[in-house]
Amino acid sequence: METLPNGLTLRIPTGCFPLSTDSILLANFTKPGTKVLDLGAGCGTLGLLLCADHPKCEITGLELDPDAHAAALRNIADNRISHRIHSICADLRTVRDLLPSGSFDTCVSNPPYFPGGPASKQTPLARREDCCAPAELFAAASWVLKTGGDFYLVHKPERLAQLCACASASMLEPKRLRLIRHRADGPVSLILLQCRKGGKPGLIWEERSLHTADGRPTPYYQELYHEE
Repeated sequence: METLPNGLTLRIPTGCFPLSTDSILLANFTKPGTKVLDLGAGCGTLGLLLCADHPKCEITGLELDPDAHAAALRNIADNRISHRIHSICADLRTVRDLLPSGSFDTCVSNPPYFPGGPASKQTPLARREDCCAPAELFAAASWVLKTGGDFYLVHKPERLAQLCACASASMLEPKRLRLIRHRADGPVSLILLQCRKGGKPGLIWEERSLHTADGRPTPYYQELYHEE
């Protein structure tokens, strides 16, 4: 069991996506509104992290895998926050049939990073793009977001050009980009991207490192993990 801020807990059954630095980074990067949709929510990790730090937001998780969805329901029950987090077991590609257009002010996703196809079958589904290609992900986010709403996601830096192209095709304007390095002297290992539905051009560029060049945790790392 993982202990989260403000007394919340997270159980991650075998086979479900573990609590990762990616989710912690994304939760810290996100500035949620009142109604938040998590696309590919797994067992509810990101929703719980956001609820722990933002007491006014309400999270809906959309998850394809029934086992992960069942785990999310257990985590919601364990934390007694069914009034704030909800889980729907469904394919995000059918979001137009599930949720009204413009019904959320924030959308988040920690999506699969690896391409799908026959060569990827040894990779768990939660890490493959078979059911969650970038174009499908951005189209779903654009549908559920109201004009002016924000979509936050974490991904690999080598996919940035593709992500921005998909965002533009779905009327989502990249507004903030944070580059993450594990060490200050190392390469960029992850990116955090905020896109706004109907937003005007204008991108803010940020950089953060988790550790200094000699391996010590940075103030950013301590903020992420709530260390003194």
